[in-house]
Amino acid sequence: MSEMRHKILALPGDGIGQEVMDATLEVLDFLSSQESLDIELTIMPVGGTSYDQYGVPLTNDAFNAAKQSDAILFGAVGAPQYDNLAWDKRPEHALLALRKELNLFANLRPAFLFNELADASSLKADIIKDLDILIVRELTGGLYFGEPRGIYADVSPKRALNTMVYDEVEIDRIARVAFEAAARRKNKVCSVDKANVLEVSKFWREQVSALHAKEFSKQELSHMLADNAAMQLVIDPNQFDVILASNLFGDILSDIAATLTGSIGMLPSASLNEKNVGMYEPCHGSAPDIAGEGIANPIAMILSLSMAMRYSLDMGDLADKVDDAVKTFITNGGRTKDIAAGGAFLKTHEVAQEIIQILS
Repeated sequence: MSEMRHKILALPGDGIGQEVMDATLEVLDFLSSQESLDIELTIMPVGGTSYDQYGVPLTNDAFNAAKQSDAILFGAVGAPQYDNLAWDKRPEHALLALRKELNLFANLRPAFLFNELADASSLKADIIKDLDILIVRELTGGLYFGEPRGIYADVSPKRALNTMVYDEVEIDRIARVAFEAAARRKNKVCSVDKANVLEVSKFWREQVSALHAKEFSKQELSHMLADNAAMQLVIDPNQFDVILASNLFGDILSDIAATLTGSIGMLPSASLNEKNVGMYEPCHGSAPDIAGEGIANPIAMILSLSMAMRYSLDMGDLADKVDDAVKTFITNGGRTKDIAAGGAFLKTHEVAQEIIQILS
């Protein structure tokens, strides 16, 4: 384990983001004390919480702190009261701005199943058993960032425009992340596109195939159209190992994969740049409907901390301990409301205490 000082920025955000972050920072505080970690932790508002205080979803101070951090823990942003704000004032703008400005181009979204929770999935147990997929999503290009974009209300008829664009550098670097991740898994990459109708997807497929032939020919590469991939995730998810996708398709497919596991509240994610500085966040949203009730599942946020330790903080052994503690928690029958199947459940802060007890 590295003995250098690590800077961590915590951005709890809105809704249940604050609750799951509190639970996760309890775990981090325990680990820091137990393992004598040299961590400098900063907590700042983001999203709607920041807008309410400062009139913007991401302040310059928060942005500068993010640039100086080794890892960013991000809760969740958004709530209905912000939906009609201008785009640059909306909570979601903070998330996309951080991804873009920190060049967090590689989004890693694991979808895995604790077999004890197979009954919580919408799929039959024999289909979902032992699920373990990694979706590698390009995060800073494509349709979400392409220019020109906008709503043109001063023309007749009114129209809106978004632009999907990728260059060879963007495709090669995200494909390389997928192939390297597959090398640590089952050596299988399925690249998803719409090459039958989109020129940018045709180019994507050509670039991925060329990189595969040049550097990763020992790995199995397949291509699948995005609509078929969505269907196959529901019919036979275990056929996949690593799924490589553009920003738009990766967004859709990762949410499908997450819901297969029974609760999106279980799944973490990492967004990395080329220096392995990363932003780590749960796959769930801010869930304003249950915010403040103390019933949110903090496991995805806690496992996001584990991913931060693994990818950005040079603490792989400690990440293993956190992962094992979560597995033990589930095996021992620990449940939050979303996975309790109507039975008894623990509140958010109680989950943190149980996991700390296991770690100790």
